[in-house]
Amino acid sequence: MSELTRTEAQLRAQLIDVQHYAVALDLTVGDDTFDSTTVVRFRAHAAGDTFVELKPDALRSATLDGHPLDPASLTDGRLPLTGLAEGPHELRVDARMTYSRTGEGLHRFTDPADGETYVYTQLFMTDVQRVFAAFDQPDLKAVFEFTVTAPAHWTVLANGVTTRTGDRDASHGTDAADAAHGADRTDTSDAAGGAGIWTSAPTPVISTYLAAVAAGNWHSIRTTHAGLPFGIHCRKSLAPHLDADADEILSITTACYDRYHEKFSEPYPFDSYDQAFVPEFNAGAMENPGLITFRDEFVFRSAVTDAERQRRAMVIAHEMAHMWFGDLVTLRWWDDIWLNESFAEYMGYQTLTEATRFTDTWTQFAMERKPWGYEADQRPSTHPVAPEAVPDTASALLNFDGISYAKGASALRQLVTWLGEKDFLAGINTHFTRHRFANASLADFVDSLAAHTPRPVHTWADAWLRTTGPDTLTPRIEEDPDGWTLTVDRRGSRPHRITAGAYDRTPSGALAPREPLHLDVPSDEVVSVSGTRPDLLLLNDGDLTYTKVRLDDTSLDTALRDLSRIPGPLTRAVLWAALRDMVRDGELDPRDYLATAEAHLPQEDDLAVVQGVLSFARHQITDHYLTGDDRTAALATLTSIAHRLLDRTGTPADADAPDSGMRLAAVRALVDSATAPDTLAAWLADDTVPGGPALDPDLRWRILARLAVLGAATGTDIAAALAADPSATGEEGAARCHAALPSAQAKAAAWQRMFHDDTLSNYLFTATAQGFWQPEQADLVREYVPRFYPEAIALSARRGPAIGEAAGRWAFPAHAVDEANLQTGLAHLDDPAMIPLLHRRLVDQLDDLARALRVRSA
Repeated sequence: MSELTRTEAQLRAQLIDVQHYAVALDLTVGDDTFDSTTVVRFRAHAAGDTFVELKPDALRSATLDGHPLDPASLTDGRLPLTGLAEGPHELRVDARMTYSRTGEGLHRFTDPADGETYVYTQLFMTDVQRVFAAFDQPDLKAVFEFTVTAPAHWTVLANGVTTRTGDRDASHGTDAADAAHGADRTDTSDAAGGAGIWTSAPTPVISTYLAAVAAGNWHSIRTTHAGLPFGIHCRKSLAPHLDADADEILSITTACYDRYHEKFSEPYPFDSYDQAFVPEFNAGAMENPGLITFRDEFVFRSAVTDAERQRRAMVIAHEMAHMWFGDLVTLRWWDDIWLNESFAEYMGYQTLTEATRFTDTWTQFAMERKPWGYEADQRPSTHPVAPEAVPDTASALLNFDGISYAKGASALRQLVTWLGEKDFLAGINTHFTRHRFANASLADFVDSLAAHTPRPVHTWADAWLRTTGPDTLTPRIEEDPDGWTLTVDRRGSRPHRITAGAYDRTPSGALAPREPLHLDVPSDEVVSVSGTRPDLLLLNDGDLTYTKVRLDDTSLDTALRDLSRIPGPLTRAVLWAALRDMVRDGELDPRDYLATAEAHLPQEDDLAVVQGVLSFARHQITDHYLTGDDRTAALATLTSIAHRLLDRTGTPADADAPDSGMRLAAVRALVDSATAPDTLAAWLADDTVPGGPALDPDLRWRILARLAVLGAATGTDIAAALAADPSATGEEGAARCHAALPSAQAKAAAWQRMFHDDTLSNYLFTATAQGFWQPEQADLVREYVPRFYPEAIALSARRGPAIGEAAGRWAFPAHAVDEANLQTGLAHLDDPAMIPLLHRRLVDQLDDLARALRVRSA
């Protein structure tokens, strides 16, 4: 399939405007395909030629202004429209389309728990073409209306309010449908109930990638707020779990809605607000106006920590921000994805802090999201937050990463610090007013900001949004008889407005804050301060800018000794981030990081900090930076930390006890770090951890997976667990466990399923890949390491970007931290058959592997 280039998009936008799409989908014709009929009204500004995109199973017919087009002219997903005259036109396309099993286009899922089937669209970037014919680029906005024929007991959701407007008798269908589809039609409507016909209200003008439909036997909870219908939806088998959390989800949603209306002058621009939690979703969520889709892991069926509830709340707030940043005002081309994602990320965290019980979201951002940005920004694949040239859609897809999300949000937080929130909000409201229901660029946004401040925002934007890599700020402290001086050395080129926190050790051993220093770097190059120097000086205290920070020797010593005694979780998060960066840069021994964690994590009361430190220690340090006896000792250290956290929490009586989240985090760490099976096997047999918690599905599968790695589980055990939990997540857990079994037969079977039979859904592929590679089984899987590269290249070429991304992320042999793996991977990067998304993922993975080798050698 050919990719749309920026030049082609610009030429097409100069030639045509699109007014209206009427899309009819028939979801009753079979298990593998559906029918799609599209009527597009558009206008040509001059005589000329263009094309419409479509990727059908079969193109039945197409007419332009009543004149038939040759279906055979469809090439590489493009149907030529030649000889256009200036003026209005109508295009009609009738096609048979293929359901997706990889989360792209119209994804179809049958729930193993009850046999119910669900479909939903994910039309991002180029996947609308898998569902209906479209002029598929973000600056050709139009009104959308859907008519959907679905099994009688289904409900259909769309961007606009949907109404069941008719029924079709399953015994004979409709004459028009039979005539149009002929003998290749197989009706799968309910035998007794026929099919329902649903129509959606017309949308305001939106981009093609934002059109959305979701259909199935949804469990729905509906309410109204501010005069609009609000709804949350999930598959029937998850109904009790959605019911348990409905009040929290809806209260977060309405609180954010109200807060955005306080911030933004433009009201919410659509007719309803539905949130559908859908199965096998590739992203965290998608901002379809009026119908936001979320991965349904956010409907918690097992115990979670409050940090995980906060993460779900942030995604809700993020997607709602998109209703303005992305949906009301949309990027003109994909080089400005930061205008969508960076803003939604920043607004999500900030608004959640202002409007809900989650008042410390920036700590979680510092521990979870910013490391994603820092790591992406230090790889060869780094790019500016706002790149100046994204040549085509394949290149654009690569930029949905930690830079566009976390780094961009950090840049906006620094912009608010530098500009002031009042001028910032005035600028974005001007931006909304100028470009509502239209498209805009970086230059448009900066002009809107400049209208409200004398500050040089264009210069700021060039320094922050057009450059790559993180800066590094290092303090240099010199003492003299009158006090001490601070000089900030900057490696990089961006201006920073920061707070430098100063802390003194008290007689009780705690660290007490002094009055902080407020600095502009590099303009405040030397600061003189009276009195003695502090025991700890921390640049970027409060985490208001995007930069790596280093500590002077005295401050580093204080941090390593007294980190848990420092007030404020966000300050501690900035320090943990500095230590993390030092480990990754080979400046701090990973074993010293673990020793610091062992000394201070058992006293930490912030869940985001605990989970962030444990995750880095377990997955990067233990599995990539240490080997042999050092790795064994690291696992023992993590086990010790987890036991001490568990002891600290006591035995809470119920899951809502204040320490229940910390206890759950400790239990998970104990499971993941276990090196012997006896304790885990006893927990599984007793169906509880002594003193609680009782095992739920997540913990059972987690324990069984670790037992499989350790050779203490069998295929019979996995089959019994699946029989007890015959759900979608149960199937994923079983796939993960089977792939983790330490036998040649299990590995061969898992490899065959991943790379050769092409039937695994995106989620089952990921689960199998997660189980396959285990550091404990390095010898057993050694032969598969060189096989990965050519087979992943062939797989992604066959199955497309979603599976290519999953293969590069989850099936990569990251455990094999050795020169042979690195060189084998590098040798395959020039393979012309490799799709761009897999190439980007492998470049990143190999750079991480090279970094791990450097850390080990350091």
